[in-house]
Amino acid sequence: MVYSHLEILVEERSMSTALQNLIPQIIGDVSLKFHVFDGKHNLLRNVESRLRGYAAAFRSWTDAAVVVLVDEDREDCLALKGELESAAAATDLGTVTAPRRGKVHVLNRIAIEELEAWFFGDPDAVVAAYPKVKRRTFPQAALRDPDSIRGGTWEALERLLNKHDYHLGGLRKVECAAAISAHMDVSRNSSRSFNHFCQGLEKLIQGGR
Repeated sequence: MVYSHLEILVEERSMSTALQNLIPQIIGDVSLKFHVFDGKHNLLRNVESRLRGYAAAFRSWTDAAVVVLVDEDREDCLALKGELESAAAATDLGTVTAPRRGKVHVLNRIAIEELEAWFFGDPDAVVAAYPKVKRRTFPQAALRDPDSIRGGTWEALERLLNKHDYHLGGLRKVECAAAISAHMDVSRNSSRSFNHFCQGLEKLIQGGR
Protein backbone atom coordinates (compact mmCIF):
# COMPACT_ATOMS: atom_id res chain seq x y z
CA MET A 1 0.00 0.00 0.00
CA VAL A 2 1.45 3.36 -1.06
CA TYR A 3 -0.88 5.63 0.91
CA SER A 4 -2.07 4.88 4.43
CA HIS A 5 -3.98 8.12 5.07
CA LEU A 6 -6.70 9.91 3.10
CA GLU A 7 -7.85 13.51 3.43
CA ILE A 8 -11.44 13.51 2.16
CA LEU A 9 -13.25 16.65 1.00
CA VAL A 10 -17.04 16.36 0.79
CA GLU A 11 -19.90 18.80 0.36
CA GLU A 12 -22.13 17.57 3.19
CA ARG A 13 -22.17 15.50 6.36
CA SER A 14 -24.16 12.60 4.90
CA MET A 15 -21.27 11.87 2.52
CA SER A 16 -18.70 11.62 5.29
CA THR A 17 -21.07 9.46 7.31
CA ALA A 18 -21.54 6.99 4.45
CA LEU A 19 -17.88 6.93 3.46
CA GLN A 20 -16.77 6.11 6.99
CA ASN A 21 -18.62 2.81 6.56
CA LEU A 22 -17.82 2.21 2.89
CA ILE A 23 -14.15 3.09 2.42
CA PRO A 24 -12.82 0.34 4.76
CA GLN A 25 -14.77 -2.20 2.69
CA ILE A 26 -13.19 -0.91 -0.51
CA ILE A 27 -9.53 -0.52 0.44
CA GLY A 28 -9.14 -1.92 3.94
CA ASP A 29 -7.70 -0.25 7.00
CA VAL A 30 -6.46 3.27 6.28
CA SER A 31 -6.75 6.38 8.40
CA LEU A 32 -9.35 8.91 7.26
CA LYS A 33 -9.86 12.59 7.96
CA PHE A 34 -13.00 14.25 6.63
CA HIS A 35 -13.44 17.91 5.75
CA VAL A 36 -17.12 18.78 5.33
CA PHE A 37 -17.87 21.95 3.40
CA ASP A 38 -21.00 24.06 3.51
CA GLY A 39 -22.43 22.71 0.26
CA LYS A 40 -20.97 21.88 -3.14
CA HIS A 41 -20.42 25.44 -4.31
CA ASN A 42 -18.49 26.25 -1.14
CA LEU A 43 -16.29 23.23 -1.77
CA LEU A 44 -15.72 24.22 -5.40
CA ARG A 45 -14.79 27.76 -4.38
CA ASN A 46 -12.22 26.52 -1.91
CA VAL A 47 -10.87 23.29 -3.38
CA GLU A 48 -7.93 24.88 -5.22
CA SER A 49 -6.64 26.71 -2.14
CA ARG A 50 -7.06 23.55 -0.07
CA LEU A 51 -5.16 21.50 -2.64
CA ARG A 52 -2.44 24.12 -2.75
CA GLY A 53 -1.91 23.58 0.96
CA TYR A 54 -1.75 19.83 0.44
CA ALA A 55 0.74 20.25 -2.41
CA ALA A 56 3.12 22.01 -0.01
CA ALA A 57 2.55 19.42 2.70
CA PHE A 58 3.12 16.48 0.38
CA ARG A 59 6.76 17.46 -0.08
CA SER A 60 7.35 15.82 3.29
CA TRP A 61 4.04 14.06 3.97
CA THR A 62 4.56 11.09 1.69
CA ASP A 63 1.94 8.61 2.90
CA ALA A 64 -1.22 10.73 2.33
CA ALA A 65 -3.54 11.45 -0.58
CA VAL A 66 -6.75 13.41 -1.18
CA VAL A 67 -10.26 12.36 -2.22
CA VAL A 68 -12.78 14.94 -3.47
CA LEU A 69 -16.42 13.86 -3.81
CA VAL A 70 -19.35 15.99 -4.95
CA ASP A 71 -22.89 15.35 -6.21
CA GLU A 72 -23.67 15.91 -9.87
CA ASP A 73 -26.99 17.60 -8.97
CA ARG A 74 -28.16 17.61 -12.59
CA GLU A 75 -25.16 19.67 -13.70
CA ASP A 76 -22.90 18.88 -16.65
CA CYS A 77 -20.85 15.99 -15.28
CA LEU A 78 -17.90 16.51 -17.64
CA ALA A 79 -17.72 20.23 -16.87
CA LEU A 80 -17.87 19.54 -13.13
CA LYS A 81 -15.14 16.91 -13.35
CA GLY A 82 -13.10 19.31 -15.47
CA GLU A 83 -13.38 22.00 -12.80
CA LEU A 84 -12.05 19.61 -10.16
CA GLU A 85 -9.25 18.39 -12.40
CA SER A 86 -8.26 21.98 -13.25
CA ALA A 87 -7.99 22.83 -9.54
CA ALA A 88 -5.56 19.94 -9.07
CA ALA A 89 -3.57 20.89 -12.16
CA ALA A 90 -3.25 24.47 -10.93
CA THR A 91 -1.55 23.17 -7.78
CA ASP A 92 0.67 20.73 -9.69
CA LEU A 93 -0.94 17.68 -8.08
CA GLY A 94 -1.46 14.57 -10.17
CA THR A 95 -4.88 12.92 -10.19
CA VAL A 96 -6.01 9.40 -10.98
CA THR A 97 -7.28 10.79 -14.28
CA ALA A 98 -4.18 12.90 -15.01
CA PRO A 99 -0.95 11.85 -13.21
CA ARG A 100 1.86 14.39 -13.08
CA ARG A 101 5.42 13.17 -13.48
CA GLY A 102 4.15 9.68 -12.76
CA LYS A 103 2.65 10.68 -9.42
CA VAL A 104 -0.97 10.61 -8.24
CA HIS A 105 -2.15 12.42 -5.11
CA VAL A 106 -5.82 13.21 -5.83
CA LEU A 107 -9.00 11.33 -6.70
CA ASN A 108 -11.86 13.47 -8.03
CA ARG A 109 -15.21 11.71 -8.20
CA ILE A 110 -18.86 12.66 -8.77
CA ALA A 111 -21.94 10.90 -7.38
CA ILE A 112 -24.54 10.75 -10.17
CA GLU A 113 -26.98 12.23 -9.71
CA GLU A 114 -26.61 12.33 -5.92
CA LEU A 115 -25.19 10.22 -3.10
CA GLU A 116 -28.57 8.58 -2.56
CA ALA A 117 -28.23 6.81 -5.93
CA TRP A 118 -25.48 4.77 -4.28
CA PHE A 119 -28.00 3.67 -1.65
CA PHE A 120 -30.52 2.69 -4.33
CA GLY A 121 -27.69 0.68 -5.89
CA ASP A 122 -27.92 -1.73 -2.95
CA PRO A 123 -31.66 -2.39 -2.36
CA ASP A 124 -30.88 -5.09 0.19
CA ALA A 125 -29.12 -2.51 2.36
CA VAL A 126 -32.11 -0.16 2.19
CA VAL A 127 -34.45 -2.99 3.23
CA ALA A 128 -32.10 -4.07 6.03
CA ALA A 129 -31.99 -0.52 7.38
CA TYR A 130 -35.75 0.04 6.97
CA PRO A 131 -37.47 -3.38 7.25
CA LYS A 132 -40.95 -2.15 6.36
CA VAL A 133 -39.70 -1.18 2.89
CA LYS A 134 -40.49 -3.76 0.23
CA ARG A 135 -38.25 -4.23 -2.79
CA ARG A 136 -41.30 -4.31 -5.09
CA THR A 137 -42.11 -0.71 -4.08
CA PHE A 138 -38.74 0.65 -5.25
CA PRO A 139 -38.88 3.00 -8.24
CA GLN A 140 -38.24 0.87 -11.32
CA ALA A 141 -35.49 3.25 -12.43
CA ALA A 142 -33.72 2.65 -9.13
CA LEU A 143 -33.71 -1.11 -9.61
CA ARG A 144 -32.76 -0.90 -13.29
CA ASP A 145 -30.11 1.84 -13.12
CA PRO A 146 -29.92 3.96 -9.94
CA ASP A 147 -27.79 6.61 -11.67
CA SER A 148 -30.62 7.24 -14.14
CA ILE A 149 -33.08 8.56 -11.54
CA ARG A 150 -34.02 12.10 -12.47
CA GLY A 151 -35.69 14.87 -10.53
CA GLY A 152 -33.80 14.38 -7.29
CA THR A 153 -32.44 11.07 -5.98
CA TRP A 154 -32.81 12.02 -2.35
CA GLU A 155 -36.41 13.06 -3.01
CA ALA A 156 -37.07 9.63 -4.56
CA LEU A 157 -35.59 7.95 -1.49
CA GLU A 158 -37.66 10.18 0.78
CA ARG A 159 -40.85 9.22 -1.09
CA LEU A 160 -40.00 5.52 -0.79
CA LEU A 161 -39.33 5.76 2.94
CA ASN A 162 -42.39 7.96 3.55
CA LYS A 163 -44.56 5.33 1.87
CA HIS A 164 -43.53 2.95 4.64
CA ASP A 165 -43.82 5.50 7.47
CA TYR A 166 -40.15 6.41 7.79
CA HIS A 167 -38.79 9.99 7.84
CA LEU A 168 -42.28 11.46 7.69
CA GLY A 169 -41.05 14.86 8.85
CA GLY A 170 -38.55 15.03 5.99
CA LEU A 171 -35.53 12.95 5.07
CA ARG A 172 -32.86 13.19 7.76
CA LYS A 173 -29.98 12.66 5.36
CA VAL A 174 -27.18 12.00 7.87
CA GLU A 175 -29.27 9.52 9.84
CA CYS A 176 -30.36 7.82 6.63
CA ALA A 177 -26.78 7.61 5.32
CA ALA A 178 -25.60 6.03 8.56
CA ALA A 179 -28.42 3.48 8.61
CA ILE A 180 -28.14 2.34 4.99
CA SER A 181 -24.34 2.42 4.57
CA ALA A 182 -23.97 0.21 7.66
CA HIS A 183 -25.66 -2.58 5.67
CA MET A 184 -24.09 -1.97 2.26
CA ASP A 185 -21.94 -4.54 0.49
CA VAL A 186 -19.68 -2.75 -1.96
CA SER A 187 -19.36 -5.86 -4.14
CA ARG A 188 -23.05 -5.91 -5.11
CA ASN A 189 -23.77 -2.24 -5.84
CA SER A 190 -25.39 -1.54 -9.22
CA SER A 191 -24.60 2.20 -9.33
CA ARG A 192 -22.03 2.84 -12.04
CA SER A 193 -20.81 6.02 -10.37
CA PHE A 194 -20.31 4.13 -7.10
CA ASN A 195 -18.30 1.43 -8.84
CA HIS A 196 -16.31 4.13 -10.62
CA PHE A 197 -15.57 5.63 -7.20
CA CYS A 198 -14.42 2.24 -5.88
CA GLN A 199 -12.13 1.64 -8.85
CA GLY A 200 -10.61 5.10 -8.53
CA LEU A 201 -10.05 4.68 -4.81
CA GLU A 202 -8.27 1.37 -5.32
CA LYS A 203 -6.04 2.99 -7.92
CA LEU A 204 -5.36 6.04 -5.76
CA ILE A 205 -4.28 4.04 -2.74
CA GLN A 206 -1.66 2.34 -4.87
CA GLY A 207 -0.32 5.66 -6.11
CA GLY A 208 -2.04 5.41 -9.50
CA ARG A 209 -0.63 2.02 -10.43
